[in-house]
Amino acid sequence: MKTKLLFTVILLLSFKTYSQIKYEKGYFINNNDEKTICLIKNVGWKDSPTKFYYKLSEDLESKSATIDSIKEFGIINSIKYIRSIVNIDRSDKEINNLSYNREPEFNKEQLFLKQLITGKATLYSYEDSNLTRYFFSNGNSIIEQLIYKSFKKTNNIVGKNNRFRQQLYTELKCEDLLSKDFEKIEYNKKDLIDLFIKFNHCSDPEFIFKKKEQKINLFNLNIRPGLNLSSLTIHNAVSNSRDTDFDNTLNFRLGIELEFILPYNKNKWAIIFEPTYQYFKSEKKITDQNAYVDYKSIELPIGLRHFFFLKDNSKIFINATYITDLAIDSTIDFDLTAFPLKIQNPRNFALGIGYNYSNKYSFEFQFNFNRDLLGSYPTWDSNYKKVSIILGYNVF
Repeated sequence: MKTKLLFTVILLLSFKTYSQIKYEKGYFINNNDEKTICLIKNVGWKDSPTKFYYKLSEDLESKSATIDSIKEFGIINSIKYIRSIVNIDRSDKEINNLSYNREPEFNKEQLFLKQLITGKATLYSYEDSNLTRYFFSNGNSIIEQLIYKSFKKTNNIVGKNNRFRQQLYTELKCEDLLSKDFEKIEYNKKDLIDLFIKFNHCSDPEFIFKKKEQKINLFNLNIRPGLNLSSLTIHNAVSNSRDTDFDNTLNFRLGIELEFILPYNKNKWAIIFEPTYQYFKSEKKITDQNAYVDYKSIELPIGLRHFFFLKDNSKIFINATYITDLAIDSTIDFDLTAFPLKIQNPRNFALGIGYNYSNKYSFEFQFNFNRDLLGSYPTWDSNYKKVSIILGYNVF
């Protein structure tokens, strides 16, 4: 059963599901300034792209276009990238890799920049793995990087070059902006967008910045009741007289799942955390006595979820979680022993596959790998497994 489930999960991960990412109405402009209306594959770029895929109509074959041939592309009312040759500083921000040079170390590169704010002053961003840089232009000026750099001082103290504040103070002159507006600004998307909106509105009272609608909640709270089909076998390395294979039992479980949708790659990935109450209680007749197990716990699974979108309100998902288990007064006992075996706090992995409808209702089948309940006893070995059927309801 374990092998079959692993094969299914690997197959789903490697399967190329075209329907999970939509081709949306967009456009591109080529090197001859020719504008083409088309359908662009919206993959929710986290990193700035160097190419994209498009279709001239829904029925036609997909084609690719690269940064060398495209000056600009975008998805209507959603996202826009423009090509520009800019000076970019790629200095590392990791403490161990910091240089002693306070000044940016520029390289001239051809990049697709994401346009965040369009107006008299335009704000752009560029992302590449852990690197984030912001650029701007004012009026007809060339596009420049807003300079922010961490560097190492001689006494190994980390310094900050915040020249971007001076750049903005010099360029964005407006009666509504005071020096304190620039002194407190941080090098992040929210602060910079707010400042550019304020400047553009000051420069042009008719300037309007329409925030894009968030189509999906990035945080979900799900109530998840279900049933566990559990089994337990125990074995003693010294004497097999108390070896026991407890019968399978069907028990109730209840979890409260916190799901954080990662805001990139078209919301296909999520981090999940689900505190769950579960129990297993059984009695078994062995050679000359009875064996008892009374196992109650709070499971603390944390892991990743991946979605495969079928339609706007329908999707399949798979999970992989690592579970820390907090046993609650749990023991394995025998008639002829004075002291029961105490179940400590075991750990294990689990895989799940499920279906979600309308971001409100879900159904999941979950398989738990072996959990050793007697890991603190060197002469004992145990094998606790379970499969679960879980229903989910999204509270918000």
